[in-house]
Amino acid sequence: MSDLTFKINGEAQTAARFSANTRQFNLVIDEPPALGGDDHGANPVEYLLSSYAGCINVVAHLTARELGIKVEKLRIAISGNINPARLFGQSDAERAGFKQIDVAFEPITDATPELTEKWIETIKNRCPINDNLASPTPLSFNLVQEAITV
Repeated sequence: MSDLTFKINGEAQTAARFSANTRQFNLVIDEPPALGGDDHGANPVEYLLSSYAGCINVVAHLTARELGIKVEKLRIAISGNINPARLFGQSDAERAGFKQIDVAFEPITDATPELTEKWIETIKNRCPINDNLASPTPLSFNLVQEAITV
């Protein structure tokens, strides 16, 4: 199967707000007032946690069908803790990202405990966001400069 490519593009609206476009959707990323924003949208780390939950949801339902599990209801809660010292340039002692991310996976199904355990392992193995969070991903960060016209 060939690779799928996903893209976003966008522009800063303020120092804390970014407007991103993907397919026909506009995503507003902003900070709460306590972090210098206007609270016009979720902040970047909230979007990351939400995308993780959304990915788990998709993969959970896909793999449940494959395993013959009937899902009546699925709740997913995800939390993560960050020390903001590096973000604000106060210290390099801790990483800038999440120190820990915790997933509360609460399904109501007809699956046995053993099948549920297999299901969760399958979800973790096949969820692209889980893979990106659990494993290093090569990144390229390229400066693109507009031509200066005089």
